[in-house]
Amino acid sequence: MPTTRTKAGGARPEPLFKPPPEQQPLAARMRPRDLAEFVGQEHLVGERGPLRRSVARGHLASLLLWGPPGTGKTSLARLLAAEIGAHFSTMSAVMSGVVEVRATIAEAQDRLTLNQQRTVLFLDEIHRFNKAQQDALLPHVEEGTITLIGATTENPYFEVNSALLSRMRVWRLEPLSDEDVASVVRRALTDEERGLAGAFGPKGGVALAEDAFDHLVSLAGGDARSALNVLEGAVALAEGEDAHDAGGHVTPRLADIETAAQQRILGYDRAGDGHYDTASAFIKSLRGNDPDAALYWLAAMIAAGEDPKFIARRLIISASEDVGNADPRALQVAVAAGQALDWIGLPEAQYALAQACVFIASSPKSDSIGRAYGAAMADVLRLGSLPVPNHLRSAGDRRMKAHGIGVGYKFPHDFEGDDVQQQYLPDELVDRRYYVPNDQGHEATIAARMAAREEARREKPRRKQRADPPMASMSDALKPNMENRKKLAETQKTDAGA
Repeated sequence: MPTTRTKAGGARPEPLFKPPPEQQPLAARMRPRDLAEFVGQEHLVGERGPLRRSVARGHLASLLLWGPPGTGKTSLARLLAAEIGAHFSTMSAVMSGVVEVRATIAEAQDRLTLNQQRTVLFLDEIHRFNKAQQDALLPHVEEGTITLIGATTENPYFEVNSALLSRMRVWRLEPLSDEDVASVVRRALTDEERGLAGAFGPKGGVALAEDAFDHLVSLAGGDARSALNVLEGAVALAEGEDAHDAGGHVTPRLADIETAAQQRILGYDRAGDGHYDTASAFIKSLRGNDPDAALYWLAAMIAAGEDPKFIARRLIISASEDVGNADPRALQVAVAAGQALDWIGLPEAQYALAQACVFIASSPKSDSIGRAYGAAMADVLRLGSLPVPNHLRSAGDRRMKAHGIGVGYKFPHDFEGDDVQQQYLPDELVDRRYYVPNDQGHEATIAARMAAREEARREKPRRKQRADPPMASMSDALKPNMENRKKLAETQKTDAGA
């Protein structure tokens, strides 16, 4: 923000240049002039909303407005300040720094001392202020020199200094409903002073067909500003094509709305809450056995430009975390989808991602693997790495068996059923059970197999009666290959010497 120097030598912000109303965008002209005109956020400024009730008593504490674009954060801040008769100063965190903040604080102090007038400082994109800049506001917010209203599209609990956040009340703004957006668009079409009703002479105005109106509202995605910007662009297109009805109204068509919008306005930010909320809905839909919802959230992420590798990773995680051994094929399908993405990329890999999405969402579910591993990890963290029982240790040298290492191990394949009862866990954890399969899908088969094995172990183990042919060890199997390599190296050395 540009500044001027005062007689005292301090910097004072100059207001940002504002073009005349007729040259301002439609969205700027149509800002609500009072709370009665404000659309949406009934939970905050409705008849029993806490903010409306607060300003009705002349009270306004520092607060933070958190919500997606086009939901009225800036307009609401202006209206709240006007309701309590406070001076409204605005500042953008993108364009301002500590110098501008201090100058605004100095003006607020003068205003409070000389005129007994409070100052509401509206700081847009407050999350872009660094820690030092946010700290500069702390004493003045706490003392009441200013009432700070911050606005952010990012999660304030992650992006705003906790010390400053503790001095403010966070209010969450929701995306506007289609009915709210329709109300905003309708007002812009009928308002003669600020809107489009008087934009083309006394007999002019804009007539928007029902299908074009409905499509405009639908594609806005709860963003009133975007709806008005698209409407203004569509009107310009129709006017340029001389599209007028018999009454002289400019008549944007459905095609004009689509051209002005280019594509649906998606409320999604790959680095912000849209990313986390949509990913959360996707994961929970997979876990909740709803392939239709999972496909919708998958499509929403891809259409918004989400990194497809992020989606593939989430599918692979869900295949093990939520399906597990209830259907071991889920992991294979998910990994295959990730590999298909690497091989062919988008857009064709969308089919593989969708296939994995539907397979996982419609598979039987089990979290037994995660619970088992979590319980095992808890014991490791609680008890540390416990000693390996002697009979399970590797006796790499026969002389180690004199110390009991490797002695007593029973080779399961020597027994009927290829299983024999013996201790595998450390002494401190004998009889600990981590993996408990449920009754879903393939895990029911696993559970039955484990139960049958436990029953068989209660009987006396019986060795297999078999006459096995002599077997070479794995190291013996490699000896010919090693000898051949040695002879080849000697031959090459002789050839080189010749």
